[in-house]
Amino acid sequence: MDWLGQKRAEMLMQVLLVASAVAAFLVGYVRADFQLMLLVYAGGVVLTALVTVPNWPFFNRNPLKWLDAAEAERHPRPQVSAGAAAGGKKKSGKNKTNQ
Repeated sequence: MDWLGQKRAEMLMQVLLVASAVAAFLVGYVRADFQLMLLVYAGGVVLTALVTVPNWPFFNRNPLKWLDAAEAERHPRPQVSAGAAAGGKKKSGKNKTNQ
């Protein structure tokens, strides 16, 4: 799944879960049945999982272009210096004494 596919899957998941929650509430309210409301919501969760969890082709419309090994060797990754890795900030202790 590509990056845009992940974004699509998350948005679709949120929309389906909210829609199933609203539908479950309405069904439970109209029928005055809490168990039915829970069953409708559980069905919505299962439907959401079936739609968003597998790597469907419409989630993979923008695949990443990876460098081949020869091209990657010609352009090595920049090395991170020790100062930049530590954040470049000095640590200040709490137990400073004023002298």
